[in-house]
Amino acid sequence: MNKETKLRIHNITAKAALKFGSEAWVMKKREEQGLEAAQMKFLRHLLGITKLDKEKNQCIREKTGAQNIIEEIKRYQKKWLQHVQTMDTNRIPKQALRYRPKGRRNIG
Repeated sequence: MNKETKLRIHNITAKAALKFGSEAWVMKKREEQGLEAAQMKFLRHLLGITKLDKEKNQCIREKTGAQNIIEEIKRYQKKWLQHVQTMDTNRIPKQALRYRPKGRRNIG
């Protein structure tokens, strides 16, 4: 299988799996690192590069033409937020976005 076919498979399947449900995520640094590591593992395997080759992530992305998964997720989240803001107020995503709990939580 050639590089273009493998990259198309990555874009269709692996990237979709990594981004699944990301519109509601609050990403911490640890999750960002895990997502980026998963993407880079696939791209390194695609090119036949090991970590021992000491190739930088940016160079690998340039060779494959792939974008950083974290930046893609953040763009997707902004796009989803704009979409939710244009919804009617009776829609559940809009209500969930505006929800503010009343009262206080119990201690513990």
